[in-house]
Amino acid sequence: MEDVTQPQTSQPSQHPAASTLGELRASGHERKSLRRELRDNLLARLAAGDDPWPGLHGFSETVVPQVERALLAGHDIVLLGERGQGKTRLLRSLVGLLDEWTPVISGSELGEHPYEPITVTSQQAAATYGDDLRISWRHRDERYAEKLATPDTSVADLIGDVDPMKVAEGRHLGDPETIHFGLIPRSHRGIVAINELPDLAERIQVAMLNVMEERDIQIRGYILRLPLDVLVVASANPEDYTNRGRIITPLKDRFGAEIRTHYPREVHEEIAVIEQEADLVAEVPAYLLEVLARFTRHLRDSQSVDQRSGVSARFAIAGAETIAAAALHRATTQGEDEAVARVVDLETAVDVLGGKIEFETGEEGREAEILTHLLRTAVAETVRAHLAGIDLRLLVEAIEEGAMVGTGARVGARDFLAGLPVLGESDLYDAVCERLGATNDGERAAAIELALEGLYLARRIGKDTDGGETFYG
Repeated sequence: MEDVTQPQTSQPSQHPAASTLGELRASGHERKSLRRELRDNLLARLAAGDDPWPGLHGFSETVVPQVERALLAGHDIVLLGERGQGKTRLLRSLVGLLDEWTPVISGSELGEHPYEPITVTSQQAAATYGDDLRISWRHRDERYAEKLATPDTSVADLIGDVDPMKVAEGRHLGDPETIHFGLIPRSHRGIVAINELPDLAERIQVAMLNVMEERDIQIRGYILRLPLDVLVVASANPEDYTNRGRIITPLKDRFGAEIRTHYPREVHEEIAVIEQEADLVAEVPAYLLEVLARFTRHLRDSQSVDQRSGVSARFAIAGAETIAAAALHRATTQGEDEAVARVVDLETAVDVLGGKIEFETGEEGREAEILTHLLRTAVAETVRAHLAGIDLRLLVEAIEEGAMVGTGARVGARDFLAGLPVLGESDLYDAVCERLGATNDGERAAAIELALEGLYLARRIGKDTDGGETFYG
């Protein structure tokens, strides 16, 4: 079954007014090949200083220049990389380089340009109606087709097959009009993206060879010389990870560009991805997003984690959404006005997301321990990055003298703040909140809880968890 997803772009403008071939010629419209269209629009965006790749983070110095060179060269592209590296988003961004509107022959199955009909039906219509040939306008969103490769994908899905209904209507079996075209021919003058290309059976990949090189199609022994104008792009996980299949060598050879993607290489890029993609139902302070970003990066560096499978950016995104949900749950049950995530909510992310990680053989039974250790490391680094220079000695002394601070999933912000030890005339709490930009009760509780967790990780105070509640003392 086809999995065709249309990318979302800005609100379309009104299409041009021409409705016949004669009006189109009179307007001075010029037909461009797909590759020239992409090339011209990319060069125009670059010359104007516009970003052709909105929403992509961490690729500007590595992947994007390679993609741009491939497009300028007119190459089909395959992106190789582990899961959650933004391959699909990058492929969908190509739509923005197409002309917003392009003319097609009305009713044509392949969306042919009125100046260049390629099927028998369209050629006959052009010969019959001449300048009165009716045309329609197709938005660029409609010129992108996406297929998730699955083992049950058939040649008919991608290339086409003989339509038995048309044969039953009395057409001769060798009549080109008996053919039902697949996804690639129907993407004529557009972009077709195939996700997880190695999942295609090898015999299906063989069927793509002629389409990508000779630009013709073969269906059940028939050869149709259709000058297809289509850009084929694909994504794949590295072959050394997946045992589901491989890209056959002749097909790899037909992709002009093979580009390796990667995860964000800087913390701020990882945070930008989380902020962009996460759908948060409560406020999550920026430093907690940083904890999740650092946590994810430590998982990618850990020898205990199977790095061939990768640690997807979706891990941190789902983590942010999980701790936001925990904050909303607490605020609702405790009657709070502000739902703000705190350090205590990070534990819920570990509980829920552990199954997203594939550990190395031999680490069975230690998964929770590994995750907890790496999360604490990420919290400690974030505390050092944001609270360095603030003297927390008075808070440590108060706890050493017997004060105890309680928190947990069922402890509201006001209750948490009310349970803090009194530090006399000290403005320590205000200093922590000011450093972290906390203003309301929820934000202040989150900021001070981060400081307490930092003290615990620095082994300056103790911490005990009992029945869902946590006590610093």
